[in-house]
Amino acid sequence: MYIELKTGYHDDGPAWIGYVKTSKSYKTIYFNNHAFQKFNSGNANYEDIENGDEYWISGIKKNESNRHWAGHGKIMVDRRAVNELTEIKGLTALPADVYEIIDIEDNFPVERINKLLNEKEQ
Repeated sequence: MYIELKTGYHDDGPAWIGYVKTSKSYKTIYFNNHAFQKFNSGNANYEDIENGDEYWISGIKKNESNRHWAGHGKIMVDRRAVNELTEIKGLTALPADVYEIIDIEDNFPVERINKLLNEKEQ
């Protein structure tokens, strides 16, 4: 998935391509120790459950950039996703001026978020 922070950045926020986990109902997306739920605003489609930051989260676009045309900055790619990403995009390698390859740990805070959501419901 493509994940881009919008709060405080508009179209220039930090962005990642990596693996996510979803809840059974697909209402919650977990990535990099954060949890997101659907949210609709002009620039964002998901909101961080814990801090309210707005994000754009989408699948990987095959023929174009996931970044908004007005956006800037490198997209950080989980090293484990490089082969799949190059295959999806039909590339032999990722352009170094667009992507930065990093290690992203699978840190999916399911228990912490479930506890938080259950407390909100009470």
